[in-house]
Amino acid sequence: MLSSHVRLVPTTVRLVHSLIHSPSHSFMDLKTLLSSLNDFASLSFAESWDNVGLLVEPSPPHTVNTLFLTNDLTEEVMEEALQKKADFILSYHPPIFQPMKRVTWKTWKERLVVRALENRVAVYSPHTAYDAAPQGVNNWLAKGLGLCTSRPIHPSKAPNHPTEGTHRVEFNVTRTQDADKVISTVQGISDVSVTSFSARTNGEEQTRISLNCSQQALIQVVAFLSQNRQLYQKTEILSLEKPLLLHTGMGRLCTLDESVSLATMIERIKRHLKLSHVRLALGVGRTLESPVKAVALCAGSGSSVLQGAEADLYLTGEMSHHNVLDATSQGINVILCEHSNTERGFLSDLRDMLSAHLENKINIILSETDRDPLQVV
Repeated sequence: MLSSHVRLVPTTVRLVHSLIHSPSHSFMDLKTLLSSLNDFASLSFAESWDNVGLLVEPSPPHTVNTLFLTNDLTEEVMEEALQKKADFILSYHPPIFQPMKRVTWKTWKERLVVRALENRVAVYSPHTAYDAAPQGVNNWLAKGLGLCTSRPIHPSKAPNHPTEGTHRVEFNVTRTQDADKVISTVQGISDVSVTSFSARTNGEEQTRISLNCSQQALIQVVAFLSQNRQLYQKTEILSLEKPLLLHTGMGRLCTLDESVSLATMIERIKRHLKLSHVRLALGVGRTLESPVKAVALCAGSGSSVLQGAEADLYLTGEMSHHNVLDATSQGINVILCEHSNTERGFLSDLRDMLSAHLENKINIILSETDRDPLQVV
């Protein structure tokens, strides 16, 4: 019996060993992961001044088993990520923003890059692309207000649209031979697409020519048309704009289904953000019992986004002293929660959304050391 028992032990050990080391998730190639992240929220939604996307890339090939989420990538957070064997860090705020002239051990941001490369960890930041996204940070922040309808304060423009060029030039040509000559000439200009059709103007058959062109091509088109004074005087030049995206953009203007007192709204916000205190500036003539129906919000720093928005309350992380005074002078209440306190809670929702979007192919973990640097004492 003892001999039989001994023979069973290795089998049991092998089984346990297999259970411990068989991962519940597989892995993703870095390029595949980046493509999937862009499908989740396009980097084209980010503001032009922002520094988004892949910021640190280990030498290829690079596969990702563990994606580590953080709001801010500090040295303490980097240490946690390395201890947890992360090979991809998604930092909401870009740890590299200003250009670096060197990568040494001298400054903390340089050290982040050094440690990431030494340990083969990719670093990626979506920042304002996630602010604008329909399922992003600002929509999460709006969830704490109660039942409401919301729309972006500054809607994004569609990144791609079938219409080519930045301008449309339209004019009529009377004689067929003249139309053929004009079309032939403008078609020879780069970045110009031409269409023509018959049109009747003042009882006269004419050819209507419509062309789309780039800003640079427009100069050449105008130079050609201006050679014919009569033709040029009847030319219309239209500036083309890409269509607005109704649910994508910066900030949110939220209209509550039912008005609540400012005091009630404060408690809702504190509960949603898990904060014991927020900063409040009462609008002129307002009290804690004043009704709140419309809330304009912007995660992070909201001064430029919220300026001019018509609402009973501005909700953001931080605003300048003078912007607060401007708002309150108009009777608008202002609640400030500190910059990253209006963003960090989104990461829990993001973890769940990314797990579903990536079909649980990789392990996604949330930083436990990431926190707002400011405390109430």
